[in-house]
Amino acid sequence: MKKILVTGACGQIGSELVTKLRNTYGEDNVIATDIRKAQDGSMEQLFETCDVRKAENMYNLAKKYNVDTIMHLAALLSAKAEAAPKLAWDLNMGGLINALEVARELGLQFFTPSSIGAFGPSTPKDETPQEALQRPTTMYGVNKVAGELLCDYYYQRFGVDTRGLRFPGLISYKTLPGGGTTDYAVEIYYEAIKNKTYTSYIGEGTYMDMMYLPDALNAIIDLMEADSDKLIHRNAFNISAISAAPEDFAKAIQKHQPEFTIKYDVDPIRQKIADSWPNRMDSSAAVMEWNYSFNYDLDTMTADMLEKLQAKVIKQ
Repeated sequence: MKKILVTGACGQIGSELVTKLRNTYGEDNVIATDIRKAQDGSMEQLFETCDVRKAENMYNLAKKYNVDTIMHLAALLSAKAEAAPKLAWDLNMGGLINALEVARELGLQFFTPSSIGAFGPSTPKDETPQEALQRPTTMYGVNKVAGELLCDYYYQRFGVDTRGLRFPGLISYKTLPGGGTTDYAVEIYYEAIKNKTYTSYIGEGTYMDMMYLPDALNAIIDLMEADSDKLIHRNAFNISAISAAPEDFAKAIQKHQPEFTIKYDVDPIRQKIADSWPNRMDSSAAVMEWNYSFNYDLDTMTADMLEKLQAKVIKQ
């Protein structure tokens, strides 16, 4: 990668990925795009407005900046996709095939994320295999499975260097939750700082795969820099770091804030989604093919989240 176009740059992953990419590859070599600028002014530098549903717009930007890589992040997340399934299909699938076509036409390297949402209730929940039955019961999951297959197709049919990761729930202190089922694992830290209590919309004992965003960003770059000849699975690598339920987050927070409490008011829609997802994925293929690793477990992530959020709240 030398010059990179990022779609969905103002979202949870994009807002931090753009910064890391610029620190790694140079500020002038990463073009951030989204349907609108971030309100906090964080995307003022080298930013272009781009609706990924308009293929010509994306193509023209890739040509204008002579990029060699597209990182396609623009998407509607799980809970929002259930509320607007037709919009989710138009944005998630229409945007993806437009981005793949640009990569095909210009000979670009390509990354797009998949998700634990690609699995369904019939998938093994513990140590979910790299290759497992995928019968998701959400529009978001359907989009992700179709996206994995579409990326495989563009690699096999047209030789596009497509790569991707099945992310667990991602946790970040920089960006507010964006409509995902695992967002409670971000909200709980905000509420711990502000109110010393949290009401979880996910029920006690509901385990899901999670990951601290710094580890996710490292994984993206490591995969994109990996030797193509060693990649077997390419577009849907399981990566896992933390398997936890709401009460586990509460206990980790209580090590720093003993007064913190957790309550439950379960949202049946998001609970149903959570129940259909793996407790923990098997990451062995990623380890073998490109040496995947992670740095943060639940306790080290919690300590860092609370420290960073405390500083953020004080500034506000």
